[in-house]
Amino acid sequence: MHILGIDLGTATTGWGVLIGEKGRWKIGDCGAILTSKEKPLSERLAEIFSELQKLLKHWQIEELALEEVFFNTNDKTAMKVSQAQGVVKLAAVLLKIPVFEYTPLQVKVAVTGYGRAEKRQVGLMVKKLLNLKEVPKPDDTADALAVAFCHASSRKVKIRL
Repeated sequence: MHILGIDLGTATTGWGVLIGEKGRWKIGDCGAILTSKEKPLSERLAEIFSELQKLLKHWQIEELALEEVFFNTNDKTAMKVSQAQGVVKLAAVLLKIPVFEYTPLQVKVAVTGYGRAEKRQVGLMVKKLLNLKEVPKPDDTADALAVAFCHASSRKVKIRL
């Protein structure tokens, strides 16, 4: 099983691949898709789509996990991130990859055991749970791995790294 976790953004879209083999999960790779704030949103969305399709094909992703978009203050930012979410879903669906969504609370509980954990706590637990030497940077990458871990946990497969 190959799972791709995504932490959405228009400037930075974090991603992380978890590979499940024989009841164990290991990290395949992780990183971020960076787009220039100087470019029009349409070009940035096209970059996210293109890079994501490359990742999906390269890693032979079988399931994609996203954190649900949640904003309560900035409608303009929420609209842009929602558009990025649509692009990510489209990239997966065109390759017949199922998409699963989790609330920030679900992700934090899966990784830290506490639904109000801070970003730093999530990063530190991702490092520990996935036996990494350091917390992945940028934060969006650690968050993407947290989303992938949350989905892997929901798969009812033992997670032994």
